[in-house]
Amino acid sequence: MQPLRGITVVALEQAVAVPFATRQLADLGARVIKVERPGGGDFARAYDREVRGLSAYFVWINRGKESAVLDLRDDADRALLDRMLARADVFVQNLAPGAADRLGLAAAGLRARHPRLITCSLTGYGTDGPYRDKKAYDLLVQCEAGLLSVTGTPGHPARPGISVADIAGGMYVHTGILTALYERERTGEGTALEVSLLDALAEWMGHPYYAQAYGGTPVVPSGARHPSISPYGHYRTGDGAQVFLSVQNDREWVLLCERVLGRPGLVRDPRFADNPLRRAHDDELTAVIEECLADRTADGLAAELDAAGIANARLRTVAEFAGHPQLAARDRWRTFDSPAGPLRGLLPPVTVHGREAPMRPVPALGEHTDALRAEFAPGT
Repeated sequence: MQPLRGITVVALEQAVAVPFATRQLADLGARVIKVERPGGGDFARAYDREVRGLSAYFVWINRGKESAVLDLRDDADRALLDRMLARADVFVQNLAPGAADRLGLAAAGLRARHPRLITCSLTGYGTDGPYRDKKAYDLLVQCEAGLLSVTGTPGHPARPGISVADIAGGMYVHTGILTALYERERTGEGTALEVSLLDALAEWMGHPYYAQAYGGTPVVPSGARHPSISPYGHYRTGDGAQVFLSVQNDREWVLLCERVLGRPGLVRDPRFADNPLRRAHDDELTAVIEECLADRTADGLAAELDAAGIANARLRTVAEFAGHPQLAARDRWRTFDSPAGPLRGLLPPVTVHGREAPMRPVPALGEHTDALRAEFAPGT
């Protein structure tokens, strides 16, 4: 039996953040009823057509849900939603600013009618303050949170390759709902939760904030190298490949110099005596390391680093990630259904002994509308 079996979640959700959160709940066994708008549904369905005509975004974050198309301006459909909420455990939404209030779905009113209901609203910038009505999307929140000022290289900011603000917000929605469910077991009462994308990503900006606020100098973007630790990044080998390695402390620095680079004298070089000095002279250190690696192959270097206990990695493409030997060896891939046929995907990250996530299908738009109308018909 899955941990959240018997929990019903009604989600007025779109795009990435809340759908990402509710898919985690579905993977834990919750029933997630996804309410979509007429005329196209969740607009993430149309972001791309990469997965046999389906959106890669939608496939990723909507597995295991039921889809109902409801027109919430229609009295009958609005009444149907109310009947769903009367039997739900969780209501979560990320509608445009003010939309939930206009629909009569404000948290205070819902919880007055349904004291055990847990409500969760995700916004871009919060429910008060000068930005409360400002539209917010992932990359825009990254800009406002200062993330793009520390990505890429100086003068050339770069968007991270994934929707990091949406994922951050979605994970706090997920953990917030789990916490509220636990609290309800003790008190019998639901609660109202709020998460904003800016607050979520602001939490993740803790290190650059503290480094700049108390270090006195702006944090400079460092490309694929670590902004605070050296050596930590990519180094070219003699066969033209790049190996990433990470030295976390002075003990590992000694091991790298003596057992891998063959240059024990570097340990006593005053430029590299401790991590702050190594980071200050990172360009010089990189040149020294790559000179030492000129006669190595990437595979040979990785083996030497492993033997010396120095963390390292190969820079893999997405295609190489999909064939990663560790994921294959641990049997992490499964097949799940979709309107486009069977698809391959990874099991959720949390492994619970003796249980496996159900990996239920991705729903077609409105696939469950008729069944839900029957189940939640008046008087049922």
